[in-house]
Amino acid sequence: MSTGPGAASAPGPNDPDSPDALTTPASSTSPASSASSASSTAPDRFASPASPEKSSTFSSLRIRNYRLFATGGLVSNTGTWMSRITQDWLVLSLTGSSTAVGITTALQFLPMLLFGLYGGVIADRYPKRRMLFFTQGALGLCGLALAVLTLSGQVQVWHVYLIAFLLGMVTVVDNPTRQTFVSEMVGPDQLRNAVSLNSANFNSARLIGPAVAGVLISTVGSGWAFLINGLAFLAPITGLLLMRTSELYKVERAPRGKGQLREGLRYVAARPELIWPIVLIGFVGTFGYNFPIWLTAFADDVYHAGAGTYGLLNTLMAVGSVTGALLSARRASVRLRFLVGSAAVFGVLEIAAALSPSYWLFAFLLVPIGMAALTVNTTANASVQLATDPAMRGRVMSLFMMVFVGGTPLGAPLVGWVTDSFGARMGFAFGGLVSALAAATVGLILARVGGLRLSVGWNHGHPRVRFVPREEEREREPELATVA
Repeated sequence: MSTGPGAASAPGPNDPDSPDALTTPASSTSPASSASSASSTAPDRFASPASPEKSSTFSSLRIRNYRLFATGGLVSNTGTWMSRITQDWLVLSLTGSSTAVGITTALQFLPMLLFGLYGGVIADRYPKRRMLFFTQGALGLCGLALAVLTLSGQVQVWHVYLIAFLLGMVTVVDNPTRQTFVSEMVGPDQLRNAVSLNSANFNSARLIGPAVAGVLISTVGSGWAFLINGLAFLAPITGLLLMRTSELYKVERAPRGKGQLREGLRYVAARPELIWPIVLIGFVGTFGYNFPIWLTAFADDVYHAGAGTYGLLNTLMAVGSVTGALLSARRASVRLRFLVGSAAVFGVLEIAAALSPSYWLFAFLLVPIGMAALTVNTTANASVQLATDPAMRGRVMSLFMMVFVGGTPLGAPLVGWVTDSFGARMGFAFGGLVSALAAATVGLILARVGGLRLSVGWNHGHPRVRFVPREEEREREPELATVA
C-alpha cells in the first residue's frame, strides 16, 4: 500500500535568491478535530512554509490508523511480490519468450492507460476506506483464481494474460484510492514521510517475496506462491476494519457532475510544478522500470541460471529500494531539481549495469539502481501530492499513476522486443538511455520555465555546477522558482 506523518517533514522556506531553498509547498489540510472545510482549500503555491527540520524516519507510524494500514500493506505486498516473480517465471517457462513476459506486464497495466482518469474521479467521489474493502478483496480473489489454475495443472499462458488484465482493472480504482487515503490518515504535515514509508514498506516486502517465491518455485511449484498471495489480502482488509474512523482527516469529496475529467486535466496543465514531474515519471516508468523483462533475460540468457538467481537479483534491487526509501523519509523538503538529478543518475546506472562484464558487478549495481528508482518514484509522488488541492488529489494522482504505470503497455512490448532481438544488455541500456535523456530534457525545460540558468564555478578549490536564478528574473520571482 502507500504514503505519511509529522510536522517535522514540512518543506523549507522559498527564497528565490537561494536555489537550494526552492521547494514544493505542502497543501493545507485540517484534521477531523478541526474545521473540515479547510481541507478543500487550494494550496498556496507561493507561500513560504516553516523552516525545515530533519524528519523522524518513522514519525507517521505514531498514528494508529496508519500503523494498521502499513502492517496490512506489508503482508499483502509480500504476497504481491511473490506473485509477481512467480508470474514472470511461469510465463517464461510456458513460452520461453521475454516478449511474452512483456505482454503480461503490458496487459496488467493497460487498464490504467485506458481508464486511469476514471479511477481518479471515483477516488475523489466516494469514501476511500469503503472503496478499499472492495478493491483489496477483488485483488485477493484474482490471486486465488491463478492459484487454483496452477495447482490443478490446467494453467495456460492465456489464463495468466486474462488474470493480469483483471488485476489491472481493479488497480485502476485501487491505486489512486490508496494513494490519497494516506493523507486522510496522517494529514499534510506527515504526508511526505508516509509516502516514503509506504515505499519502504513495499520494497521491504520485495526483499522477502522474491526469496520466498524462488524457494517455493524450486520446491513445491508456482501454485503455492499464488495461493499465499491471495490469502495475504486478508491482512489489509482486517486493518481497514480495525481503523478508528473518528481519527481520519476529513477531506471534502467531489460531488457528481459533468466535466470532472477535463477539470482535472486543466488543473494539471496550468501548473508546471505538476505537469513536468508527471511527464518525467512517465518516460522513466515506461522505458526504465521494465525490470521483470531484463532480470528474467539476464538470469536465463546471460547467466544461464534459474529462478533462484532471478529471485536474488530482485532481492538486491529491493535492498537498494528500501535504503532509498528510508533515506527519503528523512528528507524535510521536496525539490524538483533533486527529482531530475535522481532520474539522470538512475538512467546512467542502468547503462553501466547493462555494460558490466561480470555477474557480481551487475548484481552489485542493482543496489544503487534500486535506490535511484525508489528516490525518483517517492520524490515525484510527494511533490505532486503536496502541490495539489486535496479536493483534486484523486484525479491528479490517477493521472500520475496512469502516466507512470499506464505507459507500460507501450514500453514493455517494445523493450521486450529490443531485448529478444538485440540481447538483454542492449535492452537494459536502451531503457537507461531513454530515462537519462528524459531527465536532461525535463531539467532544461524546468530551468527555462523557472527562470534559472546553469552556473559553473569553483568553491573552495572544487568545481561546482548548479542552477541559479537569471539576473533578469530575480525581480519577477517566477512561479516555478518555488518548486524547482
